[in-house]
Amino acid sequence: MNSLALSFNEVNLKPLPIKDGQVWVGVTQIGLALGYANPETAITKIFNRKSDEFTSDMTRLVEVQTNGGVQQVRVFSLRGAHLIAIFARTPVAKEFRKWVLDVLENEIQHQQIDTRVKINAGQQAELKEIVDRRCRGIISLRTELWSRHNRHFRIPRYSELLAIHFQDAVDYLETMELKSGTNIVIEDNQSLRILCTHSKLFMTWWRTHSPALGKLNPQLVYMLNDNMFYMSCAIDDLCKKYAIELPAYDYQRMFLLETESDKRFRLIG
Repeated sequence: MNSLALSFNEVNLKPLPIKDGQVWVGVTQIGLALGYANPETAITKIFNRKSDEFTSDMTRLVEVQTNGGVQQVRVFSLRGAHLIAIFARTPVAKEFRKWVLDVLENEIQHQQIDTRVKINAGQQAELKEIVDRRCRGIISLRTELWSRHNRHFRIPRYSELLAIHFQDAVDYLETMELKSGTNIVIEDNQSLRILCTHSKLFMTWWRTHSPALGKLNPQLVYMLNDNMFYMSCAIDDLCKKYAIELPAYDYQRMFLLETESDKRFRLIG
């Protein structure tokens, strides 16, 4: 991160060259940014008074080369600088706290991009739950959701999503306007047509042979006749609702015993 990115109210907070993945700033620079006349003394007093609230990730003593030789100085990470600003009582403390959070968020994003941190198992499960809920078991909707999601974030599969894009992915999947909509799509319409066709063939077979079966078990035939009636009504309703045209087979004669097998599915007209 360059010095311009760490400039607050014309005070440049130059990060120290500590290679541990964090940004560390000296106590004097933080005091100047907060508007103290005696910056080092003021920040040291704040830290000594509240030292039990700082962790090793927030502050440490480091050796730096000065004009007087190597000396130990206290430095603060961005989180540590934010905590110092919470305890500070200068007029610019509130503005400084907001600035530090913005810088910290930007730093985290850069770190995640640089290291290509991907979403974890819990985040993957959350995205999958959204897709499962929105597709309602319809395969075409599931395919559309994942396909458009992966294309939007330019990844081959959702498990490759970067962690910094997780919340964007959640919002994208939740608000995506599905092209397939809630109507039955082509694949489902075809499945309904097959279901209705075979159901009608089965009812035709039943009407042809139920009289003979009735002699063996009258009660069973009586019960199944009711089922066939409701099935017939359901087929008619589905055909009207989704404009399904069934094949024009010779349903009246196709299952008669004298009808030859190769002529049972003879179209009429």
